[in-house]
Amino acid sequence: MDYVFMMDSDSDLPYDLKIKYDIPVVYMPYALDGKEYFDDLGQTLDHKSYYDRMRAGATPVTSALNEDVYMDYFEPILKEKDLLFVAFSSKMSSTIQAIYSARSKLLKKYPQRKFIVVDTLSISMPLTLLALKGHEMYRNGASIEEVADWLEANKLRCHGWFTVDDLKYLKRGGRISPTAAAFGAMLDIKPVICEARDGTLQNVEKVRGRKKALNLLVDKLMEYEPDPGESPVVILHADAPEDAEELKALIHEKDSALQIRIAPVGPVIGAHCGPGTLAVCFLGKERTI
Repeated sequence: MDYVFMMDSDSDLPYDLKIKYDIPVVYMPYALDGKEYFDDLGQTLDHKSYYDRMRAGATPVTSALNEDVYMDYFEPILKEKDLLFVAFSSKMSSTIQAIYSARSKLLKKYPQRKFIVVDTLSISMPLTLLALKGHEMYRNGASIEEVADWLEANKLRCHGWFTVDDLKYLKRGGRISPTAAAFGAMLDIKPVICEARDGTLQNVEKVRGRKKALNLLVDKLMEYEPDPGESPVVILHADAPEDAEELKALIHEKDSALQIRIAPVGPVIGAHCGPGTLAVCFLGKERTI
C-alpha cells in the first residue's frame, strides 16, 4: 500500500488483532503509583494486575501526548508513505490538537504527502470496531480517500453503552458530585452512559442494581439493531469476567445469532471508569443521543 493506516491505544484494540493485521499504534501514557507507563495493549502491565492495583488503592493518572511525540511517530512514516490516522474523539481530550499541529508541520516538510486525520467521535472499542471495518477496506486495496470517507460517513454508527460498578471513579473524574456519589452508593444506583453524537460521554439513565443496568445495555443493543453479518458485538469489562459472561447470556436470550467477543477495558479508559465497568459495543443504526 502507498499509505499507512494508524490508530492509538485509547481504541483498546485487542493486541492479537494488532499483531494479526500489523496495525501501527500510538501508545498513550498513564501513571500508576508515580511510575509512568504506556498503554501497550496489556503487554507491559496486564489488565487484571492493573485493576487489582486500583482496587488496592492505586490512583492512575492519564495525560496527553505532546506535538513532539506525535512528530516522532509520524515523521518516519511520512518520509516513505502517506498516512491515515484514526483518532479518538476530540471532545474527550485536547490530544487531537497536538496531532493537527504535528500534521501541519510535517506537511510543510513533506508537501508531496497526504496525511488525513479522522476524528471518530468515539473512544475505546466502538472506535476499534469502526476502524477494523476501515482497515478491511485498506487491506482490500481501497485508497486513503475512500477509507477516510467511509469512516467519516459511518462513525456515528459505532456505539458504546457503559455501566460502572463503583461511582467513586466517576466522582474522582468530576463526572458526578461527591454528594451524588454518596447517595448513589447507598441506593445501589448504576448509571448507564453512552458515546453521544457530538463525541462526548452522556449520562443516559440511572437504575437501581447491577442486573437492571445489564438489562438496559441489552435493550440499547437491540434498539440500535447490530448487523450480525457486519461486525461482532464486543463486551468490554474492567476485570469483571463473570459479569461479562452474564451479559453475553442476556444478549443471546434476545438474539442467539449475534457473534460476541469479550475483551478488556484498557488502562487509560479504565482510569476514569474503574474496576467492574461493563460495556456493550457494536456497529448499528446511527446514534440518536
